[in-house]
Amino acid sequence: MNFLKKFIQQLKLLSVCLLLSIFAKAQEPTTVVDSSLLDRVSALEQEAYYIKPEESHVMIVGLLTFGYVSNKTTVTYQGASEVSKTNNLGDADHFEFSPMLLWRHGKKFLLEFEPSFSSEGVGVNWADVSYYAAPGLILRGGYLVLPFGTYNKRLAAGWINKLASDPIGIADASDYGVEAEGGLQAGTMKWSYDFAISNGMQLQPDGTTQFIGITDNNKNKTFTGRIGWLPLANSSLELGASLMTGKVGDEGSQYKNAEANLFALDLNLVENLTPFQINIKGQYSEAKLDNASYINPVDTASYTFNNHTKTGYIMAAVRPMFSKNKVVKNFELAARYGNYTSPANSLWGTKDNSLALSLNYWIDWRTVVRFSYEGIKGTNTESTNLGGHNGEVTKNNSMYVQFCIEL
Repeated sequence: MNFLKKFIQQLKLLSVCLLLSIFAKAQEPTTVVDSSLLDRVSALEQEAYYIKPEESHVMIVGLLTFGYVSNKTTVTYQGASEVSKTNNLGDADHFEFSPMLLWRHGKKFLLEFEPSFSSEGVGVNWADVSYYAAPGLILRGGYLVLPFGTYNKRLAAGWINKLASDPIGIADASDYGVEAEGGLQAGTMKWSYDFAISNGMQLQPDGTTQFIGITDNNKNKTFTGRIGWLPLANSSLELGASLMTGKVGDEGSQYKNAEANLFALDLNLVENLTPFQINIKGQYSEAKLDNASYINPVDTASYTFNNHTKTGYIMAAVRPMFSKNKVVKNFELAARYGNYTSPANSLWGTKDNSLALSLNYWIDWRTVVRFSYEGIKGTNTESTNLGGHNGEVTKNNSMYVQFCIEL
C-alpha cells in the first residue's frame, strides 16, 4: 500500500510538470525575429547605458516683453513748435520675444543660443559655447555680450529692468570674440573679472561707430574688460570698472590708426530694511575717439569735432516685499534719471536728460506688470554749418503699460 501511494504521488507530480511544459511552449513566439533588428536593439541598449542623464541635457527658457505706449512729442525751433501724438499696441521700441536654448554637454561644456523676434525682425542676442575650466574660471567663445558696464549683460531683460524703457545712451555691445570670466574670494570680500577680445568697432563717415561683425575691418582686435568688487560679506554691494579699447579705422585708409577708448563705472546695491527692499543701480561711461576729418554733407568740405560722448543713469526701486499683506508686498515703485551728451558740432550732437517713474506689480518672481512714465528733453547741438538745427528742443513724454515674463 505504501508503494502504491508513492507511485500515485509521483504520477501526480509528473502530470503537473507536463502541463507546465505545455503551457510554456504555448507562450513562445512563433514568428522569426530578424537578426539585424536584434543587433540594432542591442546597440541602442548599449548607447542608453553609456550616456548618463547628467552628461547631456537640453533646456529651453527665454523671455517676452509686450505692452502699450502713448507718446507726445513737441519740437520747438526758432520760436515755432510742432506737436505729434502716437499710441501703439505692442510698443515697437520694446517688444521682444526671445526663446533661449541651453545645451549642457557633460559637466564642462554649455552651449547658449538666444534668437530674438522684435519690431526689426529676427536677430540673435548671443550664440556661444562656455567651458568650465576650473572653479572661478569660465572660458567662452562665439557671439558675446561684451563686459562693458553691467546694463547690457545683466539688466536689459524686460523682467529684470525696473522700468519700461532702457536708459538713454546705453548702446548694445555684442561682438564675435573670446572671453574669460570668473571670480575669487578674498577673505570676506569677493572679486569678479570678465575679459574679452573681439573684432571691434568701425568708424562711420559721420563719426559714429558700430560693431563690424564677423569680418574685421582691420588687423587689430578690441579688448574689453570689467573688474567687480563686492566689499561686504553678504555681497549686497558691488562696484565695477570697465574698459574698452581698440582701433576703429579701416585697414588701408588714412584713419587706419584711429582708436576708440571707452571706460565705465557701475554700482549695484540691494539692501533689506524691513519691511522694504531697496535696490539702487547706476552706470556712468565715456567714449573718446581720435580726431578725424569728415565730409560736410552740405558742401563736401572737410570738418572735424571733439568726438567725446558721455552717458549715465541712476535708478532706485523700493518694494515692501517683507510686508505681511500678500497684495501690498507685490508692489514696487521705481525711478530713474539719465543723461546722454553726444559731441557738439557733429551731425548727431545732442544733450538729453530723462526722468522715468514706474509702478510695478509682481505676479511672481519672474512675471511683472508695470505702469511707467518717461519724459525726455533733448537740446540739439549739431553744427548749423552741417545743416543741423542747433538749439532745437525736443520733448518726448511717454506712458507705458507693459507685461514682462521670464520663461
